Amino acid sequence: MFEYMGDRLSKAIKNIKGMGRITEENIGDAMREIRVALLEADVNYEVVKEFIANIKEKALGLEVSKSLKPEELFIKLVKDELVALLGGDYVPLETKKVPTIIMMVGLQGSGKTTTAGKIANLVRKKHKKNPLLVACDVYRPAAIDQLKEIGASLNIPVFEEGKIKPLDIVKDALQYAKENNHDYIIVDTAGRLQIDEELMNELVELEAFLKPQEILLVIDAMIGQDAINVIKGFNEKLTLTGAILTKMDGNTKGGVALSVRHLTNIPIKLVGDSEKLDGISEFYPERMAERILDMGDILSIAEKVEGVISEEEATDLTRKMKKGDYTLEDFLTNLKQIRKLGPLENLLKMMPGARKMGIDNININPKDMAHVEAIILSMTPYERRHPECIKNTRKQRIAKGSGRSVEEINRLLNQFEQMKKMMKQMSNGNLKMPF
Repeated sequence: MFEYMGDRLSKAIKNIKGMGRITEENIGDAMREIRVALLEADVNYEVVKEFIANIKEKALGLEVSKSLKPEELFIKLVKDELVALLGGDYVPLETKKVPTIIMMVGLQGSGKTTTAGKIANLVRKKHKKNPLLVACDVYRPAAIDQLKEIGASLNIPVFEEGKIKPLDIVKDALQYAKENNHDYIIVDTAGRLQIDEELMNELVELEAFLKPQEILLVIDAMIGQDAINVIKGFNEKLTLTGAILTKMDGNTKGGVALSVRHLTNIPIKLVGDSEKLDGISEFYPERMAERILDMGDILSIAEKVEGVISEEEATDLTRKMKKGDYTLEDFLTNLKQIRKLGPLENLLKMMPGARKMGIDNININPKDMAHVEAIILSMTPYERRHPECIKNTRKQRIAKGSGRSVEEINRLLNQFEQMKKMMKQMSNGNLKMPF
């Protein structure tokens, strides 16, 4: 997501290079480029107008000090405005109340049922909750079966009573949750192809009875400008506490994310970033702004890695990276850990300068990783620790043992050396900004 918008913003910022002072004349082209980038990404017109006015007002007349380049000053202004537009501060999902009751609402096809399962999985893993999924979408064919399948795959119980009145279902569900010590109740409500009176009346009735801590509106990020009308329609009848953007890993322009908070004052709390049931992330406005501007999202990478690599292993890895002592043996260990993190390309997109380096659109075949693993396993422990000793005869032996070609071994060794150099630069803080 945001690649197109980010590329256009990067181009606009590059136009500021070399200026001694930021004036209305010399930022004119950049501001036009930014305006077009935002409008083409489906950001609401009123939002774009205010965004441009704010940057212009803050930028004009600013003196550029000798220690700060004009583009660095300008990018800080753009980033700060993006952060404000995305909501400013991080707003967490409610988890402290016992029990916590969550109502999931949204249009049909927004990914509401799958997202309910993802949230249950998230709060169980991160907050040690004992979640219960409640099937109240009694209108969509197979909605209950879908939730039951999701629950079964996650080993999370689903409360369902067939296609009876949703209010009766939640009454029984609360009693069941109390008897079985469920401290996090997620109610999957019915959706429609469009907002209608019958749907809203049912949701209002459920809210009045449940008094939920969260009413989360699930929005398909690919919906574009229509999202605002959908949000307003739900917000007029319900006490929405937050929004969840789904399908953010798809071919979405991302404009809805920049419009939601500004026009409705509803915080974005979560984003769906893959089809897998662990493919949901908490929404941090500053991190998202940095990703839009290709500045990377190292904190999110760190959080993903935290559950796979221990603090001791991470410290040891950092030390090796700084000294340049990272070996193929270490790489093999990390490959096995990376497999637990999901698709590697999702992590690469979060690297600083990913778009500039062309690694944001890489598709990595899991078989390729298996081939790399086979090559390293065919090396002796000494060769893994000292890859510089691997010459022709050793390469031929490794190729035969792994079932791969000598060309593939050469490619792996070259890429490994490049990676070591980049790691050392990053760990020493010498990696340049992407602009």
